[in-house]
Amino acid sequence: MDLSNSVQQIRDWLWMFPSKNSSQGMAAWWLNCEPEPVLIDCPELTPQVINDLEQLSKASNPKILLTSRDGHNKISDLNKKFGWPVLIQEQEAYLLPGIKNLESFREEAITAAGLKLLWTPGTTPGSCVVYAPSPWNVLFCGRLLIPFANAQVGAVRTRNTFHWTNQQNSLVKLIQWLPSEHRPSLASGVVSHSSDSQKLFPWTAWKPNGQ
Repeated sequence: MDLSNSVQQIRDWLWMFPSKNSSQGMAAWWLNCEPEPVLIDCPELTPQVINDLEQLSKASNPKILLTSRDGHNKISDLNKKFGWPVLIQEQEAYLLPGIKNLESFREEAITAAGLKLLWTPGTTPGSCVVYAPSPWNVLFCGRLLIPFANAQVGAVRTRNTFHWTNQQNSLVKLIQWLPSEHRPSLASGVVSHSSDSQKLFPWTAWKPNGQ
């Protein structure tokens, strides 16, 4: 594939679309997983990104998974362009009127490729995480866990945080929900643009007891 510099390949099966709007912005992720590849959150839709998505999707029928309203971006334009179905937690589905093939879930959902979604309110009312089990073993955190100093990730309270106590409770629920024998790598929905910034974090980069 001849992809643009708008996308970064992280693994043989994983690509990241970092936002270019700020020093620390949203990141969208593409995961190649059969039989249904997924785009997790919506990247900025430039001609280069559209071409990249066309190449990555090939003849498949991907699904878009939205971790929160912060990841909506140009989802309406993307849906019109490709017609890919969209899966979102039910509390934020009302924000996407007119989207074709819109699906929603309450507590949990699972995709055709076995990816698992969990409702983790806090950063927004309908935020969620996406766990890709073996052979990928990656947790896509959205804004629930974001990078900060010393190559660590954690929950950070910002002016946009919807409900901090709910977010803390979601962290507890997340730990109980994940399989204890498989601590995944962490892919945040927030990315730093510094040249040495880490894209995929080991599980040990998160210190749950220190939250």
